[in-house]
Amino acid sequence: MSEQAPSILSVTDLSASRPSDRALRAALPRLHQGDGAGPREAVETILAAVKEHGAAAVQELSERFDGSRPASLRVPKEAMSAALASLDPSIREALEASIARARVFAKAHRPQDVTSSFGPDASVTMRWVPVGRVGLYVPGGLAVYPSSVVMNVVPAQEAGVSSVALASPPARDGSGLPHPTILAAAELLGVHEVYAMGGAQAIAAFAYGLEADPAAGLLEALEPVQLVTGPGNKFVATAKGLLKGVVGIDAEAGPTEIAIIADAGANPEFVAADLISQAEHDPDAAAFLITDSPELVEAVRAPLERQVGATKHAERVRTALGGEQSGILLVADLDTAVRAANLYAAEHLEIHTADADAVAARILNAGAVFVGEYSPVSLGDYAAGSNHVLPTLGTGTHASGLNTTTFLKAVQEIRYGREGLAEVARHVRVLSDAENLPAHGDAVDVRHTV
Repeated sequence: MSEQAPSILSVTDLSASRPSDRALRAALPRLHQGDGAGPREAVETILAAVKEHGAAAVQELSERFDGSRPASLRVPKEAMSAALASLDPSIREALEASIARARVFAKAHRPQDVTSSFGPDASVTMRWVPVGRVGLYVPGGLAVYPSSVVMNVVPAQEAGVSSVALASPPARDGSGLPHPTILAAAELLGVHEVYAMGGAQAIAAFAYGLEADPAAGLLEALEPVQLVTGPGNKFVATAKGLLKGVVGIDAEAGPTEIAIIADAGANPEFVAADLISQAEHDPDAAAFLITDSPELVEAVRAPLERQVGATKHAERVRTALGGEQSGILLVADLDTAVRAANLYAAEHLEIHTADADAVAARILNAGAVFVGEYSPVSLGDYAAGSNHVLPTLGTGTHASGLNTTTFLKAVQEIRYGREGLAEVARHVRVLSDAENLPAHGDAVDVRHTV
């Protein structure tokens, strides 16, 4: 293999060694963004402004950051209806297909209540209860994301959430409204409480609520939510982190990631296309190829260069593929490739190998695993039925993607009668005394002495 690295994806060659997990971790491409003090300070100022000044602050911040001062923070009903009425029929058909598949998947993994019996007169039930009110965030920025409306709304609905509010930044078209395709998707899903607000100020508005302020374009109060979900930029992620505890959050998501495990039999055209597909999201997007094949490293160079040159967002893609967060890791064998993938814990992991099912079975850490060369990440972004709101920055080692259970709480119900309590009373007495909390035991004993 030539020692010269591809011009847009650098190569780390560990194929001559059997690296330890420590050495593999050191070889993983990661984006280093400093200590985050800048965004944190700016976001703290935004949160304080919204908490103190409410809708007026949101309006001012929208003008500053989004270039638009919405006349009405809440999107009027007629604007929602008009957006759906004018939606391109082919886009509507695609959204309806995406919604239908997402609903099948979300409905299937809603957990059922379960009761465990411990004998006569003694049982414990796990009851799943939906969160009462949620705020769903749909970003703007470099693209338009009606798919994120689908991915957030459908599992919330299937969980049984009774109150759903959605926020998305006003488009830079002078309308003061979110992009019409966002509004159309919300209307299609029956979400009518939609706000033209973005960034950290939208997360703050969801967490604190907003009092009615007609002068600031809010005729009715925005009631605070109990949970905020949805992707966003570093300011949104920072706001979610700072407001954790004030409101529930799904995750503090970072830039999108794709990792691909590929062997010598992988199609380099497919590999190149899939790396590019995620790189077009953002200059900070991560694209990472892990392979045991020097031949594939060579073979993927030409299609990468050709496809990057032909794609619409070539400059953005080239920046992402050339960044420290992207690269190719050449290893000795697939065992090492699997270890590297589990250490990396990609948001999206594709498997382009012989017996892809067997390799997929060994993956423990990933937001979503795309098995086989005809399961690209793009499929999951739109129409696979899976959810595309997934853990990033290695948090797939302990976190899950957005799903129906994100919007549910597990409430335990304990039902013991006199006989059931008597059977276990002595154990409560012994353990409460062992913990020097005798009143706990007394609360049980009194039920059999009075």
